Amino acid sequence: MDSGPPRLIAIHHDDYHAEYVGRTSDGRQFFVTTPFIAALDENPGREFLAVFLFDRDGKFLKAEIDDLGTRKELDRYHPRYLLAKRLDELEPFEYGDIEVQPFQVERFGTLFGLIPRPPDEGADGGWWVELHPGNYMAFHEPWDSGEYDT
Repeated sequence: MDSGPPRLIAIHHDDYHAEYVGRTSDGRQFFVTTPFIAALDENPGREFLAVFLFDRDGKFLKAEIDDLGTRKELDRYHPRYLLAKRLDELEPFEYGDIEVQPFQVERFGTLFGLIPRPPDEGADGGWWVELHPGNYMAFHEPWDSGEYDT
């Protein structure tokens, strides 16, 4: 029986894609990440910096998303500066594990978020929650494990 998409998924702080996750001093949860649109054929792609905020129970509150431009035109210092600025805006905070709900928002004509994907017809697999754009983190059951595929 299909149980549907998860209500909450765990994202455990690590040194890879979940390096910037934690809680602010007022209990809000945050996930700062770098979504992207891959450069394919004539499409130059795009790079982004995203700050996703959730309340203490994991309910999505808002997304602050900066368009950094194409990878080809990307200034190597600007993303670092912007990351430091966005983290300063969250201060004081502590890095750590979070549990948040799937969500999606549209910015710059693109869907961003932790977006549920139903099981494939006829496949044995279950639900997935994918980080978009870029699909560089994909979560699966058990939803509280914090594990993800890249």
